[in-house]
Amino acid sequence: MKVNVGCNALTMSELANICGGMLCYAGGETNRDVPFRSVCTDSRETERDSLFVALGGARVDGHDYIHAALSLGSECVLCERIPEALNDRKYVALVVNDTLKAVGELAKAYDRRINNKKVAITGSVGKTTTKEFVAAVLSENLRLHKTEGNYNSTIGMPLSLLTMRNDTEVSVLEMGMSNLGEIEYLSRIAEPDIAIITNIGSSHMEYLGSRENISRAKLEIVKGLKAGGIVLLNGDEPLLRNREELDGKNFRYVGFAEDCHFKAQNVRYSMGRTVFDICYDGKLIENVTIPAMGNHNVYAALFAYAVGVNMGLSDDAICHGLACFKAVGMRQNIYDIGDITVIEDCYNASPESMKAAIRVLDEIVRQKQCGRMTALLGDMYELGANEGAFHEEVGMEFARRGGAALFTFGQLADMIANGAVLGGMSCENIYRNCNVRCPEISGEMLLHALRPGDTLLVKASRGAAAERVLRYLEENQDRLLGLK
Repeated sequence: MKVNVGCNALTMSELANICGGMLCYAGGETNRDVPFRSVCTDSRETERDSLFVALGGARVDGHDYIHAALSLGSECVLCERIPEALNDRKYVALVVNDTLKAVGELAKAYDRRINNKKVAITGSVGKTTTKEFVAAVLSENLRLHKTEGNYNSTIGMPLSLLTMRNDTEVSVLEMGMSNLGEIEYLSRIAEPDIAIITNIGSSHMEYLGSRENISRAKLEIVKGLKAGGIVLLNGDEPLLRNREELDGKNFRYVGFAEDCHFKAQNVRYSMGRTVFDICYDGKLIENVTIPAMGNHNVYAALFAYAVGVNMGLSDDAICHGLACFKAVGMRQNIYDIGDITVIEDCYNASPESMKAAIRVLDEIVRQKQCGRMTALLGDMYELGANEGAFHEEVGMEFARRGGAALFTFGQLADMIANGAVLGGMSCENIYRNCNVRCPEISGEMLLHALRPGDTLLVKASRGAAAERVLRYLEENQDRLLGLK
């Protein structure tokens, strides 16, 4: 990871004042206050004005790459120890007990220089989509900073804060985790004014063991909440009701339940968009429109609406922001390959997001009133001991919705095929490829089985890289067109 510092350059003495530790000099005078304009954790991305952060790890230790970073021109190092042989390189190193925590301390100090509000978002699924909806709303009236890409980890989110410009008015931060304690760590760095928990799902079950533990981990987001801050929660999730973690907190429920403070109703779909009404504070906002389909996107838009209200935006400004939402990455991109409608949703997958995507697929086929409901569904990772049952549930959902042709991609996904059979699908309409290293096998299956007018959903966990199958399909679409 590498980020450019958003304001003026920082110096090694400033870093030492913030983080503590001991400054060590080599190859020159000992009073140099060396500046750095970027922060980097990958030695291959360092350059002259970079601070290289040597992070420890079970598999890779950044201290082994300090020499490589200095060879590329960096003179600034944040580390826990200095390797014995650096070949008389010129450098300034700040030696601390824990480089990860030092980056967090730097980010927190940097953030406090900038007078901005912060919205923090966590949840099992939908974090990035919610972030983008919130950003679309707030950018209507405010100068905005938001987490980019996958900068939502214990190192990524602090690095994201360092990219803020000094005129930032509000930051929208995504917080991911794999274990207990990580969200609390990020929340205490960010100190959000508004915290959002999108949902409690099955992601990271492998590490946390139960949905109850997952909910505990997500609720850690309230630990750093500013005094007077507000927590927005999924009101349709029982695990977020009556929680002791919320005692004394100002919170609001968002969802479809009757008692939600921000409630969606009268949801209607058309190709590529969703229209619904919002009830809040005794008001009814009719015909709110978002350029995305599915109830999971309605949730994201509701959270964004609630943020906009709490930030003082008008209903008209909020609705305009929602209408301008744009999906990022490989999330529910809808386009055509020849006569096939493709829903590319390859960024990641969990049992909950798989089922939500299948519902969108079903709705699109209904709207088109032609073609078949088909899907290439791949492995879902980090689901723990019940991974087989979770995959089977997805297959059963596809069959229950009337899926016509199923293509599975990966060894775990083979259990999706088993679930589809249990749900009543014929084996003749199920195509299995257990080898994710050979996307062309699935590509060939699609080329021979798809029909003009079909709608194809492609979804899997990021590690499966199911988009490679789509690229194969695109490269050979002349053969697809030949099946007319």
